[in-house]
Amino acid sequence: MSQELRETDLMEELRSELTGYCYRMMGSIAEAEDAVQDTMIRVWQNRDQIRQYSSRKAWVYRIATNVCLDRLRSAKRRALPMDLSEPAAIIMEPKDSMPRSAWVWPAPDTANDPVDILVSRETIRLSFIAIMQKLPPRQRAVLILLDVFRWSAKEVADAMGMTVAAVNSALQRARATIAQSNLRSDEYHEEDVQTDQQLVTRYMEAFEQYDIEALIALFHENGSLSMPPFTMWVRGSINLSSFYNITRSHCLGSRLLPVRANGNTPAFAQYVPSGRDGLLSPWSIQVLEIKQDKIAHIHYFIDPDLFARFGLPAGLDDNQEFFSGIPMI
Repeated sequence: MSQELRETDLMEELRSELTGYCYRMMGSIAEAEDAVQDTMIRVWQNRDQIRQYSSRKAWVYRIATNVCLDRLRSAKRRALPMDLSEPAAIIMEPKDSMPRSAWVWPAPDTANDPVDILVSRETIRLSFIAIMQKLPPRQRAVLILLDVFRWSAKEVADAMGMTVAAVNSALQRARATIAQSNLRSDEYHEEDVQTDQQLVTRYMEAFEQYDIEALIALFHENGSLSMPPFTMWVRGSINLSSFYNITRSHCLGSRLLPVRANGNTPAFAQYVPSGRDGLLSPWSIQVLEIKQDKIAHIHYFIDPDLFARFGLPAGLDDNQEFFSGIPMI
């Protein structure tokens, strides 16, 4: 087999885990996929250099890390709304927003991937992705490779062009930063081990019927919701009820498709009425954080571009039949 074919096969074998690595680094599945594609191009362009490295995998990760570091050099920290501000004091329709590049975004779940089965699902949770963004990029890479992918310090040193001592020092600084971070989103790091499927089903039914009283009953008293790219977030039963009432006209008639996101977390794709012959359009990916058999938080990620990343249809009809941009006949 030629060297070119060997490197192509290696990249395809590593694509899934590289995407997981780059997602943890970048905080955005779109940016992660772009970084992996850029990595593949650089691997191909520099394939003659592989003989200089004892590990082909470490060589690929060195390239992927450099791609991420290049992309992060001028990037601002991504975050979740509750880590940037206090909950809304006055409940109104959200208006203030920030660019897509400001936010941590969800990723489709890959819990059945053989590589991800070996990696703790907590390290792909939104709260973990958010806390990773607090770290300088090089410390972030060290911590992910050591604590998530369970590489040895020597393997990380080889992949990052560092000494073992420098790797261990970076890891200590990263862990210290995390210990002092005190992010609100860290409240959602430890969800229920087993998801209450009846709770998830009740949520879906209550939302589609837009039964606000039933919805609120599913939350903890101090439950909350957020809506990137909007900065506003809402906490507490009374405020949640007010918010759902304010947004009734937009969400009434929505349909939800169950999906899985970020470490097998229960999630839904929300389609809203488009006003065109009963067709429904993509609106948000809803990710539920569940603790002690109640909803602690719901992330409403409002970005129709996410639907393609999750392999979802471009729209639904009012009977929830799929179509790909063309109405079903």
